[in-house]
Amino acid sequence: MEDVIGSILSDRGLTISVAESCTGGLIGSLITNVPGSSRYFLGGIIAYSNQSKVELLNVSSKTIAEYGAVSDQTVREMAEGVKKLFDSHIGLSVTGIAGPDGGTEEKPVGTVFIGLAGEGNVFAVRYHFHGTRDQVKLETANRALDCVKRYLNGDSFLPGL
Repeated sequence: MEDVIGSILSDRGLTISVAESCTGGLIGSLITNVPGSSRYFLGGIIAYSNQSKVELLNVSSKTIAEYGAVSDQTVREMAEGVKKLFDSHIGLSVTGIAGPDGGTEEKPVGTVFIGLAGEGNVFAVRYHFHGTRDQVKLETANRALDCVKRYLNGDSFLPGL
């Protein structure tokens, strides 16, 4: 998937940046596995704590207090924040609960939000993945990259919850 995205971004002269929470840098790692990714990948922020989301990505502390760090609202602000920070065409963000602890009835382990800020639009989708911590992180990273591919191709995102 990262090869496909890299090819499209490179061909169109577009750039991307990422803001990662629950994946801890995995998306950036996948993107930079592709030779020549420096042409389109501007950088990433691992905003694992609420403080880093607020201070580095300009997520409103009010948003986190009202909706939580794992929410539609937070992931949208993360995507917008990283896009602005790196002045990229696309800002991709993820936040979620990889487990094995930390889940609630409303947001069980495996709950993930993926956000994408593009040219004038911000999208967010909620997903629920199953498996171990590593499996949730990998599913999140792969689905996030799929969202970028779908955005670039003008396709709708795979529905979440």
